[in-house]
Amino acid sequence: MLQVNNITKRFPGVIALENVCLSIEAGKVTALIGENGAGKSTLMKILSGVYQDFEGEIHFKGAPVKFSGPKDAQQKGIAIIHQELNLIPYLTITENIFLGRELLTQFGTIDKNRMRRKTQELLDRLKLKVKAETQVVKLKVGQQQIVEIAKSLLTDAELIIMDEPTSAITGSEVELLFDIIENLRNEGKAIIYVSHKLDELFRIADNYVVLRDGKSIESGEMEGITQDQLIAKMVGRKIEIMRKSSGEEKCETLLEVRNLTLKHPLRPKEDLLKNISFEICKGEIVGIFGLMGAGRTELLETIFGLHATGISGHIFMEGKELKCASPSEAIAAGLALVPEDRKKDGLVLGLDVKTNISLTTLHDLEKLGTLNDAKEVALADKYISELKIKTSSKNQKANNLSGGNQQKIVLAKWLATKPKLLLLDEPTRGIDINAKNEIYKLIIKLADEGLGIVVVSSELPEILAVSDRVLVMAEGTLTAGFTIAEATEDSILRAAIPQSHFDIKA
Repeated sequence: MLQVNNITKRFPGVIALENVCLSIEAGKVTALIGENGAGKSTLMKILSGVYQDFEGEIHFKGAPVKFSGPKDAQQKGIAIIHQELNLIPYLTITENIFLGRELLTQFGTIDKNRMRRKTQELLDRLKLKVKAETQVVKLKVGQQQIVEIAKSLLTDAELIIMDEPTSAITGSEVELLFDIIENLRNEGKAIIYVSHKLDELFRIADNYVVLRDGKSIESGEMEGITQDQLIAKMVGRKIEIMRKSSGEEKCETLLEVRNLTLKHPLRPKEDLLKNISFEICKGEIVGIFGLMGAGRTELLETIFGLHATGISGHIFMEGKELKCASPSEAIAAGLALVPEDRKKDGLVLGLDVKTNISLTTLHDLEKLGTLNDAKEVALADKYISELKIKTSSKNQKANNLSGGNQQKIVLAKWLATKPKLLLLDEPTRGIDINAKNEIYKLIIKLADEGLGIVVVSSELPEILAVSDRVLVMAEGTLTAGFTIAEATEDSILRAAIPQSHFDIKA
């Protein structure tokens, strides 16, 4: 039904996909497998019409196609169900399904009765026992997912892409979803199923396609292949270990986390973090790896005081318990957080390098409410020199610098607070290889100077290159811990893959 030939997608300085090929059959479920950053999201966006600028060809139902946008892809028969559901909570199911494609009466008014009847037919077909006029906000997440499937069936989609469809639903809802997928398969629909839960794939998928580093590595039938073989195909890289030592020989505990649990702010019965416990020593680099949705960012944010409610457990910094009530408390205790999205959360892009660096220490640079310009300039000069920030001037706007230099500014801003523990969330995301190596060397240098450092990364080679220890998370829990001598890509990835509540078929 779908044939993808030599798809290449470039972004500035990055090749996200390179000569990717795959074939999708009607009446089959094809698992799209790969680590974080393998190119799955980019490929899905191309197939669903989000990205129109790429090299290569797409053939759908035997004919070449070029989508002008997502709506064009839908009209041609391709629908995507995103991990983050695309529904409007306070509209009814009918209103969500027909949004932008309302049915009209012969007088040109919206035909609400016909829309409601068609919606109810779809819901009955999918065995969702709710009324078409129910507001989406009143549905469970699993029910909302079925509404998304109903939206795709309204357009007579022949290829349905499902992105992590079970990430937020319960075991019984998973079973219902799989029944629906089985019915769609029997109707001749083609399904691309993206999931990190390999046990699900062995249960539901007929075929698989493995992406790695933006390339299609292998495809085949699920029958006859093992989970370990799939993991090996997802990995396949040589690791360069940059960290030669294992931190300070005598461990002096800096941070201790005991039984930390964080409730979901909108779904109080759901835990984002579940009973997390670990320690960080002075001069130690601890890497935290997990797949999307594992809870890594939420863990760092909670330690830094960004989630003031729904917390239980204890966090100690140098033996003193933190209340985790605010970032200001965390900063005063010696913590610093370099956020995942530097442009959104780490920088004020319209301000210059000097001002961005000084933002966290203005209280040290002022006297009687007046900023000491000389001190601010000296602070900027110090970190521009120490971190080798490439800028024409300390007065250059941050948005005019490369990603690597922007990241160094964020680091400088937090190093200016003289932290004892540095929390780094995806510290090299979106920067080139040379800038990455500079960041790695800086992380190791800071640890050698006695800082405790936590590195959250989606890149296994990065975790293994700089860490003394590796902690692994899945679905809000710590699933494994390794010394760097014990850690391998296979063992880490195996621990990071969420386990569903049913067994893999033999």
